[in-house]
Amino acid sequence: MASSVFHAPCGAPSIKQLECQKYVGLRPSVTLRFNCVKTKTVTARRLVVTASKSHDGASKKLGISDAECEAAVVAGNIPEAPPVPPKPAAPAGTPVVPSLPLSRRPRRNRKSPAMRASFQETNLSPANFVYPLFIHEGEEDTPIGAMPGCYRLGWRHGLVQEVAKARDVGVNSVVLFPKVPDALKSPTGDEAYNDNGLVPRTIRLLKDRYPDLVSQNYLLVIYTDVALDPYSSDGHDGIVREDGVIMNDETVHQLCKQAVSQARAGADVVSPSDMMDGRVGAIRAALDAEGFQHVSIMSYTAKYASSFYGPFREALDSNPRFGDKKTYQMNPANYREALVEAQADESEGADILLVKPGLPYLDVIRLLRDKYPLPIAAYQVSGEYSMIKAGGALKMIDEQRVMMESLMCLRRAGADIILTYFALQAARCLCGEKR
Repeated sequence: MASSVFHAPCGAPSIKQLECQKYVGLRPSVTLRFNCVKTKTVTARRLVVTASKSHDGASKKLGISDAECEAAVVAGNIPEAPPVPPKPAAPAGTPVVPSLPLSRRPRRNRKSPAMRASFQETNLSPANFVYPLFIHEGEEDTPIGAMPGCYRLGWRHGLVQEVAKARDVGVNSVVLFPKVPDALKSPTGDEAYNDNGLVPRTIRLLKDRYPDLVSQNYLLVIYTDVALDPYSSDGHDGIVREDGVIMNDETVHQLCKQAVSQARAGADVVSPSDMMDGRVGAIRAALDAEGFQHVSIMSYTAKYASSFYGPFREALDSNPRFGDKKTYQMNPANYREALVEAQADESEGADILLVKPGLPYLDVIRLLRDKYPLPIAAYQVSGEYSMIKAGGALKMIDEQRVMMESLMCLRRAGADIILTYFALQAARCLCGEKR
């Protein structure tokens, strides 16, 4: 128990209790209680102040005025503070060297958790997440082997429950990806714009459950995927000609009908991920012509022909039947080409520019952030997710810490929103839940 003593003038009123938070110098990391013991002397009252670690209520004031406190100090009766703590000793054998002549020591701003928090440049919140959800026609939730913790959710039950869990921790945005029955797939992907198809039905169900009543905090933002690959018998994002060429303009015609169908069902943001030329402008015109000026477009602006998509294609059973997607998705070796795509999308009316994948393309995220005023989205794709999960399962990395660091890196690079399969897990971490 630490203690200090000071002398007060004889005429000072008795001091009942010293206010903890006014007593400068005591350690703030422990809860302090001050017990004042008054002892009689011939000429003065001697006040012994002791500080204990227990504290069962609010501290009371001294009972003397500011003027009396100041007068005591002016008279030389200065209360003693705890001594300055000694300088910690260096380990034995540490060399004795003169201090470096440094005017700037950046470590000074990193020396405590409070200071690090004060100067943190990037922050992460559940509001930054868009939760990708796989849906199917079945009743049961089917686990996806290559993506531990992810499921094909039954659109009537499992999906609604998962959305409720996400909203409970502040994730209010979801993007839907359907696993379409093979019998409904065709070379032209006509099922993509069926108003009673899986995605429109799911949108209507979610909007019925979470109507757009902002004042009652029921709002749920629904993003959709605009592309033909889940609906194509060929597994490509567009219509495939008999010689294997992906037909651009004919595909865009189908995508416009798909986007309008999704908007009609209640989608808030349609997201063309096909990488066809001119599709953003055509979709914007189609939406506006049908009275859906309020529906946003998040364009997959820089979508690379990446090897990180494998688990996703297993989830939707949408692997291309032949060939690859390099004739419409971007070359991973290209950087400046992202500016060409972004310029086109911005001029055609895109509201959000997306980069996919995320972590391997942080430089592209930063490029678009610096060059364009539009919000930037990043997609932390299935391969990124599965690698972190696998590393965690093998105890090679700390899954939670790597998860949070990866998301923070995407934000630091310039992403305003992040599409991530970690959305629910990361939001729970941010909210301090222990699961």
